[in-house]
Amino acid sequence: MPTRPASAPDLAPPPAPAAADDDVVLSVEHLSLDFRLRTEVLHAARDVSFKLRRGKTLCLVGESGSGKSVTARALMHIIDRNGSITNGRILLTGEGEPIDIARLRERGRELLAVRGGRIGLIFQEPMSSLSPVHTIGSQIIEALQLHRDLNKKAARERAIELLGQVEIPNPEQMVDRYTYEFSGGMRQRAMIAMALAADPEILIADEPTTALDVTTQAEILDLIKRLQASRGMAMLLITHDMGVVAEVADEVVVMHFGRIVEHGSVDDIFYAPRHAYTRRLLDSTVKLEQSRRAAPPADAPAPRVILAARHLTKVYGTTRSWFGRETAAIKAVDDVSFDLHAGENLGIVGESGSGKTTLGRMLLRTVEPTSGSVTFFGDGEPVDVLGLSRRKMRDFHRQVRLIFQDPFASLNPRMTVRDIVGDPLIVAGKASGRELDRRVAELLELVGLDPAMRERYPHAFSGGQRQRIGIARALALDPKIIIADEATAALDVSIRAQILDLLLDIQKRLDLSFIFISHDISVVRYFCDRVAVMHRGRLVELGPAEQICTAPREPYTRSLISAVPNPDPRNKRMLHRTRFTA
Repeated sequence: MPTRPASAPDLAPPPAPAAADDDVVLSVEHLSLDFRLRTEVLHAARDVSFKLRRGKTLCLVGESGSGKSVTARALMHIIDRNGSITNGRILLTGEGEPIDIARLRERGRELLAVRGGRIGLIFQEPMSSLSPVHTIGSQIIEALQLHRDLNKKAARERAIELLGQVEIPNPEQMVDRYTYEFSGGMRQRAMIAMALAADPEILIADEPTTALDVTTQAEILDLIKRLQASRGMAMLLITHDMGVVAEVADEVVVMHFGRIVEHGSVDDIFYAPRHAYTRRLLDSTVKLEQSRRAAPPADAPAPRVILAARHLTKVYGTTRSWFGRETAAIKAVDDVSFDLHAGENLGIVGESGSGKTTLGRMLLRTVEPTSGSVTFFGDGEPVDVLGLSRRKMRDFHRQVRLIFQDPFASLNPRMTVRDIVGDPLIVAGKASGRELDRRVAELLELVGLDPAMRERYPHAFSGGQRQRIGIARALALDPKIIIADEATAALDVSIRAQILDLLLDIQKRLDLSFIFISHDISVVRYFCDRVAVMHRGRLVELGPAEQICTAPREPYTRSLISAVPNPDPRNKRMLHRTRFTA
């Protein structure tokens, strides 16, 4: 891990590393962006300056709300109607005089030639960026015909060629498929193909791997870097993942509240950060590379099992032959068995489609298992969860609660925080009136929120605060077990560390057990005692978190760990990752 000074004075951002001006393809000079709100003007970016160089990658980093995405979109003049560039220049160099993108007329020919032509853009979420009613090929063909003088037949051939370049198998067939027929990684590859359709000089990638698991992320980053090198493109990568920055960046720009607080080479940023905000981002990243869970003493008594899963299987799409024989189409979960101990944090990790989320839902019976058993050992007699009636399932769901992945989508925007947190208490008949108000205030204090906020609506809170509200709701009925399904995936790294520390502190006070489902290995190492690794529905390895993360035994687990970005630019783990072939 990089070693850094424990403290250093906050200094003005140093100038960017020296480089030949001939290499500069785009220069941002003193850019300022404002957005007119109902009651105020939001200064989204202030006096932002940097340069993109041919064949080099500049990473723009910062937490949500720092201004990095809006700055990147301004380079293509993609700004909401209430926004405007109030100062500065965006100079695109090339043959002839430089073009100031900031001064181009909206929807004018010059600007349309820049968008998707000279500058390509990869969005964060391909599912919402690709049309669900048009084939992948037709969308690439449209981009080609917009920027290149090609007839439909030539454009189709070029689209197939592009899909092959981004390593989508069977491009001749996949060109006629729809978005829903592609996996998350394949959708992102299709987005890359579309961004590269007009052979751009600059590629802007806005959080291109945030929603992907670690192995798919490694493949996409590797693909982008190889395409960049072969085409000599300049790349602007927007991310909040400092591990990704260490793996791919040449230069780094750190933004905070709309301003650049630090700018330098990737080595300088990681080994000699000058600003307190940069150090905080790095400290949060390094913190999650270690475990906060102490190993039990050798003479500790055998742990008590609180939940036991045996031979859980979930089959989707079964078909019945003429002779009554059923044929399994897809085994989402295949013969999985494990125990959860009282007071333990068990991590479940794997790639997208490995079955980990389906497994979590089967434990709660929101998805009915095809076969197997789940036994809950609460305060009384063991409970056969799969044999419970709907009425008795309510009692089980009071003791086993769920924290959702997305803090924005999981809270009802029409309910106040008091109503959201208090709803489980009302439904269970546990509290009403003043007692309900008192209990909600207690729960908000427990998760570090001011009880005075309880009459506000979710839109008034940040992502981290919304996740705290979701945690308070999960704790309302004093559960024994909490299942957290990607509960920190949508959060910035510093907020992620805060939420994990909050959960660990609450666990000590309330004697909780956690099942923590995640594709983020660093989060699992930090939070969990043991880790279960899933691959294609099967449990391939189960062991102590430290052993799984540092000395995995199974080939698949080794490939999974080797794909995790290492937040150290002098030790790039992904360059030497191992690939698993089944």
